[in-house]
Amino acid sequence: MKNNIIKNKTGLLLLMLLILANGSFAQQGNNHRAPKATAAEAKLKFRDIPILKKAFIDASPIDRKDGIPVGKLGIDGGNKAMILKFAQEVADGKYGNYDSFLIAHKGKLIFESYYKKGRINLPHFQASATKTYTGLVLGRAIQLGYLTMADLDKPLVSFLKNLDPSKFVKDAEKITLYQALTMTTGININAENKKKMHQDPAKLKGQKQVQALFEYSDPITAKSREFRYSPGPQLVMQVIDVVVPGTAKDFIKNEFLDKLGITNYRWTTAVSGLPQSGWKTNITSRDMVKIGLLAMNKGRWQGEQLIPEAFITKATSRINKSYHNDIFGGGKDVSNQGFGFFWWSADLKCGNKSYFSATAQGGGGQYIFLVRALDLMVVVTAYNRNDKTQQVTAEHILPAFIK
Repeated sequence: MKNNIIKNKTGLLLLMLLILANGSFAQQGNNHRAPKATAAEAKLKFRDIPILKKAFIDASPIDRKDGIPVGKLGIDGGNKAMILKFAQEVADGKYGNYDSFLIAHKGKLIFESYYKKGRINLPHFQASATKTYTGLVLGRAIQLGYLTMADLDKPLVSFLKNLDPSKFVKDAEKITLYQALTMTTGININAENKKKMHQDPAKLKGQKQVQALFEYSDPITAKSREFRYSPGPQLVMQVIDVVVPGTAKDFIKNEFLDKLGITNYRWTTAVSGLPQSGWKTNITSRDMVKIGLLAMNKGRWQGEQLIPEAFITKATSRINKSYHNDIFGGGKDVSNQGFGFFWWSADLKCGNKSYFSATAQGGGGQYIFLVRALDLMVVVTAYNRNDKTQQVTAEHILPAFIK
């Protein structure tokens, strides 16, 4: 019996040493050479990106002069052994098809890893995380004085002057910018009307898109105004386009992405002719870190207030409870799903305590987690059909940062 206990302890020790050794090799043996996509690979569709032969796991990310402060896992926070063990399990495919995990603690990037199709220089598709970025662009417009926080309570028709309210469904003229941000517009297009709308794409150009949405919607009721995925992001992008100088496309580049030093990205154009607002963007994992740090710092980036603190506070709060039965990426330790200004929220349980988290979320597993109580931010990219990232984060990352 005693010999078996000794053998088990010895085996566990050897396992931990092996994990630490692997982490050290990934970090030092390749001189921090994170995997990069070649020029040819960068042109490929995502499904054609080759799988990495070896995961890259770095417990002390280097300063790449991109504006992201860096530190060392274990020294600047976190249980190094626990995170390296988790990283090896990710590399082994235990949790699904993950492309990257990055962790920032107390404002410093202290862990960076790439798997599967992840590359440090390859913009990853964002799916609905794009909605979060659209909301932040609106916040930037507020910071620059093109709108005020009070304007959020104004009807959309007060900004969009090329509409004919006489053809709207009842009460569409009352829909506010706030309701668009919180997905409570009440707009719902049934399949038949959606088909009619898209028969002539020319009729969806510019503000005609809003006209069509407000004409073809089912009746707006108290029930339909409950939180649900809706055309809110498209409506927000329409407002951005009319209130900022120039175009929404130029504003996104000059006043949001350029301010964060984000130059390697893809932001496609919607049928309206405006930038996509709810999906179809691509940015790198490190640039997701920048957006996360911007939010964690209450709208400040490198000493400059890019977005009002009041906007960030509302955006990342639980304004509405979600009525979805299943929490996206959830599990046994994830509860109380909610929604702010295009940010999701949930409580992540660890031990006997729950931690409020706000997240940018994209289908398949793109996340920016903010856990303010732990001064923790986690960035994830993945292509998981059965995504359980919130559960994975609660179960395997949070414990490493709780004393």
